[in-house]
Amino acid sequence: MTPRSEFSSGTTASIIVLCIIFGGNPVAIKLSLAGFGPFTNAGIRFAIAAAVVFLWAVFTRQPLKIKKNLWVSTFAVGMILTTQMSLFYFGMSKTNASHGVLIANLLPFIVLVLSHFFIPGENITPQKIIGMLMGFFGVFLILTDKEGLSSGCQTGDLIVLAAVFMWACRIIFTKRVIQDFEPFHLVIYPFIFAAPIFLAGGIFLDPNMIIRLDRTILGALLYQSVVIASLGFVAWNTLLKKHGASSLHSFIFVMPIAGVCFGWLILGEPLTVHLLSALALVTAGLLVFHLKLPTTA
Repeated sequence: MTPRSEFSSGTTASIIVLCIIFGGNPVAIKLSLAGFGPFTNAGIRFAIAAAVVFLWAVFTRQPLKIKKNLWVSTFAVGMILTTQMSLFYFGMSKTNASHGVLIANLLPFIVLVLSHFFIPGENITPQKIIGMLMGFFGVFLILTDKEGLSSGCQTGDLIVLAAVFMWACRIIFTKRVIQDFEPFHLVIYPFIFAAPIFLAGGIFLDPNMIIRLDRTILGALLYQSVVIASLGFVAWNTLLKKHGASSLHSFIFVMPIAGVCFGWLILGEPLTVHLLSALALVTAGLLVFHLKLPTTA
């Protein structure tokens, strides 16, 4: 594994650009929700993403076949993903993108807590506890922020928080079963599973499946499905295989900064005292959480 200090300038730039791109995902979701119902949006996104990942797998000659005894695990991942993204899209339809991206960055903290109980060898250190407390307090500030927000925003925040918890559960379950799979199997097949369920949800649960269409809405949808869920997945996993998770994750503090900036610049969301304080706490918490302290000889 290549430590962060040995990254080339090109690799460092690539990781930072990817983190900025991922940070813009909640903004893209908010833009596309102006044109599609939440479940319709998710269904189209995952259908396109599954097709792109499938084409990538065929082009790069990845093995698509999985053993029969692994379909139960694949089904379970698909169910968790469907629940997670249903909550996330529904929550994002009610809250601000900047709130969504900050709450989403609680993910590593929740994963660590669950890993402590369900993954052998995963321990919570005092340093990580400090980082977690900073992150959770930052999100507490978001949940108590009422300045310039709609009445349903706090409800949306809580729904997004529930989605992030389900996301963490999916990561823990994936960690326990992934040794039997090619990593992309647990992306493409849950995508294929989830897409028709979301589209069915759009038919029965969205007040309007399609509200309006324009270049901004279609661009935001393609951003989520092609740039984030497909190309972003391929690029991130390529870097992950080469450099390791701990090295890449030391850059994820860029995501909340990018998300809040995009929300302000593109959507005109207010930069309240609560929001800026929460951004500082969540970002600092991520830095502390992933900081590698020098070892003494």
